[in-house]
Amino acid sequence: MKKRILVAPLNWGLGHATRSIPIIYELIKHGFEPIIASDGVALTLLQKEFPKLSSIELPSYNVTYAKKRAHFKLKMIKDSPKLLKAIKAEKKATKLIVETHNIKGIISDNRLGVYSKKVPSVFITHQLNVLTGSTTWLSTKMHQKIIKKFNVCWVPDTEGDINLSGKLGHRNNFEIPTEYIGPLSRFENKRLEIKTDLMVLISGPEPQRTLLEKKLFLELKNYKGNVFFVKGIMEKEQTIQIIGNMTVYNFMTSNLLEKTINESALIISRSGYTTIMDLAKLNKKAFFIPTPGQFEQEYLAKRLTDLELVPSCSQEDFSLDKLKSISSFKGLKSFDSHVNFKKLFNLFECE
Repeated sequence: MKKRILVAPLNWGLGHATRSIPIIYELIKHGFEPIIASDGVALTLLQKEFPKLSSIELPSYNVTYAKKRAHFKLKMIKDSPKLLKAIKAEKKATKLIVETHNIKGIISDNRLGVYSKKVPSVFITHQLNVLTGSTTWLSTKMHQKIIKKFNVCWVPDTEGDINLSGKLGHRNNFEIPTEYIGPLSRFENKRLEIKTDLMVLISGPEPQRTLLEKKLFLELKNYKGNVFFVKGIMEKEQTIQIIGNMTVYNFMTSNLLEKTINESALIISRSGYTTIMDLAKLNKKAFFIPTPGQFEQEYLAKRLTDLELVPSCSQEDFSLDKLKSISSFKGLKSFDSHVNFKKLFNLFECE
């Protein structure tokens, strides 16, 4: 009988779910039976990608972002009691799932309550340092306290100086057992003919997802080339609209998304870490618009701009003219890193 591994990505945009896809495929390849557990759009996405796998709905964190950057931290503090309640419910649900589904291991991508003392539990994060401005020391300490409840922490990045996450995923004197597993992406780089001048990829918590969508629709009306616009809204059926020079999708599944990105000359997106890993794998030129107030995305965007790889600007400041700077930047490049999944999965072979 195949060992069942619970794979539980956080529902916070689509990034945590999409970077779980290669891990789920590797679990299947190595003879395990993944059980998917999440909520909201993350769960819907994985159910569409793996219709034959069992899936379980977990309690939702229900976190939303502030409309204004200045209110971001205050909104997160205000939502913290709701978050703690959800984590408590998540722990209870995990205990029951482990017992009733004969789970032999857990892989949690930033779901803080999905672990068990009865089975090996892995925590995936690219944030060993959690940036929150003046309270970074506190948020980092709190995050480390949570990670210590797991057997090991997997960081989807390289350990050396050439890396994607910068200070987010690298710190000295980290006491928790940590494995750098290399950047994760569900995509493959294919040399396809460029057919699309510009592709827009957005997702993430509301209301900021919708605010960026409206901003880009307004600005791109005057764009001279053709545009593929993916809203990142997971619905039961895929919809396609033609609006002027834009072909608008509510969502794309992995195969179509991989093909369309490969065929696109330029990508506009948030500077979420999973998006960065995907675009690096595909060697793409991009323009980043970080989510207002999200310190992690703002840091990653600034870092890649300072490294002359990807231009970026705030959501408020974006205009079509900003794209003229693209030619001065090198674009993202893939890493020659091999993930030894057999070695990683040895953790689950222990009885």
